[in-house]
Amino acid sequence: MSVTAASAQQQQQRVVVGERYVPTIWVDPDGCEHWAMDDGAEGYMTPHVTRDGKPVCRRGNICGVMPTDQFFATDRHAINAAGQQRLKEFFQKANARAFIISGHTDSRASDEYNMRLSERRANAVARVGNSIGARIIEVRGYGERDPRKPNNSAANMAENRRVEIICLR
Repeated sequence: MSVTAASAQQQQQRVVVGERYVPTIWVDPDGCEHWAMDDGAEGYMTPHVTRDGKPVCRRGNICGVMPTDQFFATDRHAINAAGQQRLKEFFQKANARAFIISGHTDSRASDEYNMRLSERRANAVARVGNSIGARIIEVRGYGERDPRKPNNSAANMAENRRVEIICLR
């Protein structure tokens, strides 16, 4: 066997085993789907762009804000029966093709605790939507990180304790 033939045979036998990589994908409240790779590369999932290169995304808007004090007991994530019925009616009448659910808290507990509580509450709302066939594409918990108002009064803190539903139409 010649040297070049042996070299060609070695190259054919070499197998590179790699990992399968799935990019991280998320949807912003504006309806834009983003992707990100481990190496830091990011982009939009839509091929449609404006003349200046900005993505044209699905239209999404906050179509429901639920004060959590009306749906959940203090420091709880279970939704009472009346609240479940109101949510089912909301999801049935919203006329959206998909929903994003995000939970929020005031700042009275630790950040770690508030993140978990907001996620549990958002997931409770998502379960109600799923139970009637609503398409829930993402559930998020923001804890105290995205307040509507400063956490400096009881009234302001009450507004920060909420679950928002974003409708994608």
